[in-house]
Amino acid sequence: MTRLNRAAIVGYGAGDAANSMIISTANMFLLVYYTDVAGIGAAAAGTLLVVARVFNAFTDIAAGRIVDRFHSPRWGKFRPFLVFGFVPLVLGIAVFHVPDVEPSLKLFYAYCTYGLVCLAYSLVNVPYGCLVGAMTQDPGERARLAGARTIGGLSTGAVLGFFVAPLLGGGGDIQQIFTVLTLAFAVIGSGLYVFTGTACREQVAGSVPRISWRQTVAALKVNSPLVVLCLSSVLLVTGNSATVAAQFYYLRDVLARVDLFPLLAATQVVITLALAVLMPRPVARWGKKAVFTLGCLLGTAGGMVVFLAPAGVHWLAVAGMVVAQLSAATVSILTWALIADTVEYGEWKTGVRVQGINYALLAATRKLGMGFGGGLVAFALAWGGYSSGSQEQAAPAVMAIRAAAGLLPAVLVLAAVGIMYWYRLTDRKHAELVAGLQNRR
Repeated sequence: MTRLNRAAIVGYGAGDAANSMIISTANMFLLVYYTDVAGIGAAAAGTLLVVARVFNAFTDIAAGRIVDRFHSPRWGKFRPFLVFGFVPLVLGIAVFHVPDVEPSLKLFYAYCTYGLVCLAYSLVNVPYGCLVGAMTQDPGERARLAGARTIGGLSTGAVLGFFVAPLLGGGGDIQQIFTVLTLAFAVIGSGLYVFTGTACREQVAGSVPRISWRQTVAALKVNSPLVVLCLSSVLLVTGNSATVAAQFYYLRDVLARVDLFPLLAATQVVITLALAVLMPRPVARWGKKAVFTLGCLLGTAGGMVVFLAPAGVHWLAVAGMVVAQLSAATVSILTWALIADTVEYGEWKTGVRVQGINYALLAATRKLGMGFGGGLVAFALAWGGYSSGSQEQAAPAVMAIRAAAGLLPAVLVLAAVGIMYWYRLTDRKHAELVAGLQNRR
């Protein structure tokens, strides 16, 4: 298999930088915006996030079917969809501009705008994710693409953590901050999507250009590694999303140290960059599944430290959050490599290369996890009696924030480890079936 050039690697990473301008902004700040700026109650906001993500899971699956049935002889199956990346970015501007109207209309507006973003994002994100399997079958090259994707998403997350989060805690006009942010992201992100579509090339052709529903179902029935990975992903992403959604509340209302947000953004950058470079080494030695499991166990340990750390011992709480970051970055990098492996497994079992629906199912479970994670944090705030705008939260609210930021993620990630026990597609097994597929062609 031809080694991918630098432009293809960088271009693929640029695509996730654009993705994160949509998804990371929502994961990190949408709940805060709804509760503290738009004036939507915590319970209502949590319900909205869960409903929207469930809807998003179905739109992902529909997008996967569309992608599997689409094929352009000139541009391929996936790249043409990236041209429409500007649509969810523009809709994101509307999401962070809830009008000051009566509560029922305000909530209706929030449901409509965020639902439209979820729909448009699926039609861009699903084909983007499928590009990995179409660009190369080489495990090393897929690891490079996974690392580039992680770095791309991280770059946007770093901007949000370094520059945006401190502004939100500084007493400025939060609505104006989000206006400038979403407008800038719409312009920059659109250009990044075009760059991705131009720089990346689809080199691995599908065994069937347009796949029927019957072929799709047949391929999914025998793809047990995909099922295990998706089930594990729901729990992992729910836990990680809860951590992200609760982090601002934890730093502000538990530690009283919002100024630590840039520090945590910096550690996230360092950890992810280091893992993107170093990950192939432990994977080559122990295999993706073993490293994935270790990453999950680190997440459990980090979450418990965050939950139990005394409010006055800031260094211990930060250490727990850093360990959780290490876990999340490890699992994220390996997830994108594992899903590409399940494509070959399905083709090996059925003779049909189903890419769109495989990625769509994983994306759908991740969207469910994002919704569940954000929703659980919102429900925890409501249960604890969180009071928007209060200088100091009551003890039950503080305990609810602690549980949402630490205990809940720890339990969910540990449960994901148990599910991954049933993932039997080892790296050796994958290499054998890829060789068999190449002999068939």
